[in-house]
Amino acid sequence: MLRFYPLLFVLLWSTGFIGAKYGLPFSEPLTFLSIRYALVIALMGAVAVIARAPWPKDARTVVHIGITGLLVHGVYLGGVFTAIKHGLPAGITSLVVGMQPLLTAVGAGWLLRERISRWQWLGLLLGFVGVALVVAGRARLDTVAADTLVHMLWPALAALLGITMGTLYQKRYCPSFDLRTGSIVQFVPTLIVTALLASASESMEVQWSGPFVFALLWLVLVLSLGAISLLNLLIRSGSATHVASLFYLTPPVTALMAWALFDERLSTMAMIGMGIAVTGVWLARRK
Repeated sequence: MLRFYPLLFVLLWSTGFIGAKYGLPFSEPLTFLSIRYALVIALMGAVAVIARAPWPKDARTVVHIGITGLLVHGVYLGGVFTAIKHGLPAGITSLVVGMQPLLTAVGAGWLLRERISRWQWLGLLLGFVGVALVVAGRARLDTVAADTLVHMLWPALAALLGITMGTLYQKRYCPSFDLRTGSIVQFVPTLIVTALLASASESMEVQWSGPFVFALLWLVLVLSLGAISLLNLLIRSGSATHVASLFYLTPPVTALMAWALFDERLSTMAMIGMGIAVTGVWLARRK
């Protein structure tokens, strides 16, 4: 069953941009995420109590798990949602975050002493090329002024650093923990920091429309509970480089979903890029 987890993770994770596209017109990004985190804590807390799930045994482990939550959820999701809200095309956001496997491979060799083979390096580079082709086939950079683009990019760059550092940190300091109580420990500090930032920088007003509620529930149940649990399982069972390589598949899968749901056109270049990205991930995950 474990061998199907990477495919399921990619499918679920790729819906994050779709959920953001549905929900962000009705709420500011940090306010949206604060509501999402609060619901995740409530739902996972009920599950943990009913199942009598074990909590981390010492304060040091709690701190490590909390830091991974701030990086993987707070910095990464906050950056992605803010970038999209500021007008950065989802394709460009995907490309920026798509550099994560390369950064993770460098960090894994340096911090975790993981050996990266020549085939894996080739796979990582092919994956990046494939992602670039997919995005180039969708994005329209010529419609965005250079100074505006720079303003849009910094949240996406912060998201890239957050997901990279979070993956490496978790693999090194807390690779194994109960997914139910561990998720609560991850999301509580993330909610506190995100809510404080939202109250200081946003109006915190929400239009409770049907699309917003649908997007919120989808992101809570499918992404924060489903995909994040799978990510934690994959980090526990595989190398940081293997896990990170899966993120190369997110932009191509997101492009396919956008084509199916929003009738967005897929160019020949984008389809070629998908094939290259899949080949790159296969090479990067070879034993």
